[in-house]
Amino acid sequence: MGFFDRLSAGWTAGKSCLEVLRNDRKLIVFPLLSGLSAIIVLASFALPLAIIRPAFLKVMLDDHRVNVQQTPIWFWIVLFLFYFANYFVIYFFNAALVHCALFHFRKEPVTASDGLAAAWRRLPELLAWAFVSATVGLVLKLIENANEKVGAFVSAILGGAWTVVTYFVVPVLVVERVGPMQAVKRSWQILCKTWGESIGAHAGVGWALLPFWLLGVLLIVLAVFAMAASPVLGVLLIALGIVYFLGLGLVDATLKGIMMGALYLYSTHGEVPEEFERESLNQSFVPKKA
Repeated sequence: MGFFDRLSAGWTAGKSCLEVLRNDRKLIVFPLLSGLSAIIVLASFALPLAIIRPAFLKVMLDDHRVNVQQTPIWFWIVLFLFYFANYFVIYFFNAALVHCALFHFRKEPVTASDGLAAAWRRLPELLAWAFVSATVGLVLKLIENANEKVGAFVSAILGGAWTVVTYFVVPVLVVERVGPMQAVKRSWQILCKTWGESIGAHAGVGWALLPFWLLGVLLIVLAVFAMAASPVLGVLLIALGIVYFLGLGLVDATLKGIMMGALYLYSTHGEVPEEFERESLNQSFVPKKA
């Protein structure tokens, strides 16, 4: 089956993820908590940095480059700590989401508190994985800043490859309770087993939300036109559009966590969640032959 066929099957699976969320709406709590925590982390680093060295704030936010040799070592330490804290809150709540999704797939009762408790039990592994991810992130940032012409390109290529290879690390940590390096190895093994299927399914989640994204764009366009006739109405519509996009972002993050759990469950145990169409899953997730 070709890659675009897998994308099509992934789109169908993405709609199945929407059905999972409709049946188990508490799953969206975890991306919400993750987002709020990430905002707190960002503020705790960005506000002091904006006062001390505003130019370095742009570097932290990935829209500016500096000379590595001329940048004080304390900034790179602060950047590493920011990466570490940010990755940790993301992985912690992703772990809780995946835990609850796996229990939902198996029709076992689970609460949001159970998900948070499961993530807490994996605290050492999640901290270790956040440390590894922060180290990789810092190295990529140094590469990006080391050479203006090729640094960003090399960093983007390496970063993209790292993201793909580590796609299944969180569910591996949740279920198998291994160290970060072993989790990367297991993630790679699972990815090799379902290479095109995993990528196609992940992309398919975004496609399943495409009509909703387009609706949001239409809302913003209407707000721009309304601004000319009534500034108050235009501002209200823009505010509504921002809230809409934030909510849609939460749904998107939730669906991707659900999809990750479904892929992991099928790849490792051969189980098909009830909300997914068996035929589309068979087409989308069939493991490659050795």
